[in-house]
Amino acid sequence: MTEPRAIAGQAAEERALAHLEARGLTLVTRNFRCRLGEIDLVMLHRGTLVFVEVRSRKSSRFASAAESVDLRKQRKLARAAGFFLLRRRAFRHHPVRFDVVALDGPSPARYAIQWVRDAFRPGGL
Repeated sequence: MTEPRAIAGQAAEERALAHLEARGLTLVTRNFRCRLGEIDLVMLHRGTLVFVEVRSRKSSRFASAAESVDLRKQRKLARAAGFFLLRRRAFRHHPVRFDVVALDGPSPARYAIQWVRDAFRPGGL
């Protein structure tokens, strides 16, 4: 049985993917998992490989969805991206970017979407 939180997360990811594709990005893969972490979406945008973290929040009482991508999460994403580049050599020479798609609102149908391009820049990539 799938938990409601997982269903909401999947719905948020679907909304984020549709939002990005409508703006010209092309999906490479989704939910890339390795021992170092997971990357929600890997996309191409005008020759740049884009690693996308999708975050959704019903309430911004403690932090908005975008603000929830803290330094610890950024480091985890950067390590997973490095592993992705080791495994998928065809993308090794592409410039890379880390984006966040933040969805805030009471339900997936009523999310306000914020696309933060180049949200952070980890060292070494």
